[in-house]
Amino acid sequence: MRKSGGLALVRRIGRRVEALARRARRSPRVAFLALLLMSLVFTLGSLALPGFVPASLLVVPLLLGGLLLRFRQLVALSVLTLIFGVYVVVLRSPVLPRTGFVLVLALVAWIVLTSAKVRNRLGVPGTRGESMLMELRDTLTAQGELPTLPPGWRVESAIQSAGGSTFSGDFVVSTVHDDVLEVALVDVSGKGIDAGTRALLLSGAFGGLLGVVPEEEFLSSANRYLRRQDWDDDFATVVHVVIDLRTGEFDVRTAGHPPAIQFDAWSGRWQTRDADGPLLGLVESPEFEVNRGQLKQGDALFLYSDGMVETPRQDIGRGTDRLAGHAERLVAQGFKGAAQELVASAGGPGDDSAIVIIHRQAHA
Repeated sequence: MRKSGGLALVRRIGRRVEALARRARRSPRVAFLALLLMSLVFTLGSLALPGFVPASLLVVPLLLGGLLLRFRQLVALSVLTLIFGVYVVVLRSPVLPRTGFVLVLALVAWIVLTSAKVRNRLGVPGTRGESMLMELRDTLTAQGELPTLPPGWRVESAIQSAGGSTFSGDFVVSTVHDDVLEVALVDVSGKGIDAGTRALLLSGAFGGLLGVVPEEEFLSSANRYLRRQDWDDDFATVVHVVIDLRTGEFDVRTAGHPPAIQFDAWSGRWQTRDADGPLLGLVESPEFEVNRGQLKQGDALFLYSDGMVETPRQDIGRGTDRLAGHAERLVAQGFKGAAQELVASAGGPGDDSAIVIIHRQAHA
C-alpha cells in the first residue's frame, strides 16, 4: 500500500510539473518570475547550506530561461543571476574561487543570450521556433502524400535528404481527377535544410496548380510563379507526368530534370522518356516538349531526382542505367516497397534523393 501511495504521489507531482511547464510556455512572464525565484532560492540555499546546495546550480535557471523566455526577459534574468553569483562568491570567498566561478557563469549567460538572439529574430521565444520548424516539416511531408488509386494501380514514393536532415529540397505533389493522375517531382536548387524552406513554399503553390490549370500549362504556370519570387540564381527542376488510369496513356514533360524511365513488362526492357525543357525560374517564356506513351499491365514508370543518378564520377546516363539495374532486381516482387529500397541503395549520400514509382499491376 505504501508503495502504491508513493507512486501516486510521484505521478501527482509529475502532472503538476507538466502543467506548470505548459503554463510557463504560454506565459513568459510567469516563467520569468519562476526562474528568478529559483535563482534566489539557489542563492540563499548555497549560503545557508553550502555542503548540500552548490553555487553552480545558478546555471540551471539560465539554461531554462534560454528555452522559455523572451530575449529581454532573458537579459534581465542573466544580469540578476550574475549579481546573485557575485554575492555568493563574496560571502563564500574561502570556499569558492571568485574569478573562475563568475567567469563561468558569465560565459554560460553569453552562450544562452547568443542562442536566444537568433531565435528572437523570428519573434518567438524559446523552443517555439523549433516547434514551428517541426510543423513546417510535417506540412511538407503531408503535402507529399500520394492519392489512393483505383484497383490495378499502385503508386509509391520515397525521399531521402542529404546529410540525414529531415528537410529536403526534393518534394512530390499529386492529384487524381476524372480518372487522371497527375504527379510532379520537384527538385529545388540547394540541398537539405537550405532548400527546405523554398521547397515548402513551392510545394503549396505547385500542389494548388495541379488539377486546376490545364495539364499542358502546368510547367509554364509554375515557371511564372517561380519568376515572381525573385530568388536571384535559385531555380527548380520538375518532371511532370499525366496518366489516364482507364487506358494507361501518359504524357511526360520535364523542366531541366532527369527523364522518366519506363519498364516494359512484355519485353523486359527499360526505355528512357526524354522530354526537353529549360529549368524553372530562369527563362521568361519557356517551351516544354511532351513525350507520350502507354503503361500496359505490368508496366511501371519511374520518376526520380538527380540525386538518384548523378555523382561526381559519373554522368546522368550511366546513373540511369545503374538505377534501372537496381530496379531490375525488384521486378519479381511487383515493385512493392521498391521506392524506399531504391532510395536507400541508389540514392547519393551527398545530395537529396527522391523517387516515385507508378505501377500498373498485371492482376488488378
